[in-house]
Amino acid sequence: MKVLMLNGSPRPQGNTELVLHEMEQVFKENGIETETVQVGSREIRGCIACGSCFESGKCVFDDLVNETAPKFEAADGLVIASPVYYASANGTLISFLDRLFYSTGFDKTMKVGASVAVARRGGLSATFDELNKYFTISNMPVASSQYWNSAHGREKGEAAKDEEGLQTMRTLARNMSFLIKSIQLGKEKYGLPEKEAWRPTHFIR
Repeated sequence: MKVLMLNGSPRPQGNTELVLHEMEQVFKENGIETETVQVGSREIRGCIACGSCFESGKCVFDDLVNETAPKFEAADGLVIASPVYYASANGTLISFLDRLFYSTGFDKTMKVGASVAVARRGGLSATFDELNKYFTISNMPVASSQYWNSAHGREKGEAAKDEEGLQTMRTLARNMSFLIKSIQLGKEKYGLPEKEAWRPTHFIR
């Protein structure tokens, strides 16, 4: 079992990385492998809606998105963590996620998702909601915790002082571990849920 973790911060060893490490320790205790991809420090352009991924199965821009896609496909869970900019996730991370989710045609059903937001003060719940939308459009169950998945800190290392925030991260990782293991057992016994053929409805007709 494996969890892929996406760090949307451009700052190495910052507060976003700190809270991800808190989760990593719990995953390790539960026998779940982790891999972290540093997204926020990379140059990632946004989707241009060219549609070439429908033909090739990958994004037309051959960068970190295409490098990460097979890791996402192989993972049982995905953690997306971001600092908060103007009550939103880092724009680089959003460009990355738009292209990663849109260009990958593999079935994401029952991969467990969790989003994490880190901020000095405000905008955490808005960022949390924003990131969760990638999971809920992809048949991915969302892991929850004892509080919204967030931690506070501005200067490097300050999130270590947020005891409740770190506890929230540990609880999130435990709950996510339980879900991943339970889903694996469920798939072995029952398989994945039955799917209907997609019936797209456009608002102009």
